[in-house]
Amino acid sequence: MTSNTRFWAPFAARFTLGFAAASVTILALTPRAEAQVLQRGTPAQNKAAVEAKFEAWKASTGNPFELLADEASWTIEGNSVASKRYPTKEDFLRDVIRPFNARMSVGIKPEVRSITAESDRVVILFDAAGAAKDGQPYTNTYAWFFRMKFGRVVEANAFFDSIAFNDLWARVTPTE
Repeated sequence: MTSNTRFWAPFAARFTLGFAAASVTILALTPRAEAQVLQRGTPAQNKAAVEAKFEAWKASTGNPFELLADEASWTIEGNSVASKRYPTKEDFLRDVIRPFNARMSVGIKPEVRSITAESDRVVILFDAAGAAKDGQPYTNTYAWFFRMKFGRVVEANAFFDSIAFNDLWARVTPTE
């Protein structure tokens, strides 16, 4: 053995043992990581689910609210007349979506600018336009932030132009 080999041999042995221990640790975490992916879905799966619902909404064959879990909370951020946290899907649909749709003669259609997914989060930036029952156009830009679990939205935060929303809400009385 040369003096160089004698000098590096203990380090090489420690490195090899350390690498083996790290490999065992990584393998031990794999089932847990796999369970987390199954629970929240992969970013690509979550993004694909949201994209499909936005395409269905645009085609009038569905909507993104179909992704909401029954216990999903939806928070409208900002200062609109509807800004608050809605603790369940039904609360949100009853207090916001149905009254909104009852003010429209032509429902809004989304034009997606971007959908980004990371971990269990999906962010959608989109414009939407429709016509209110008083004949006036309604246009707005939205940013929705979803947290997903088992392919469903369990938490949402929504941002939009409060002025346009408040104007519609005050100007048009909902009809069934």
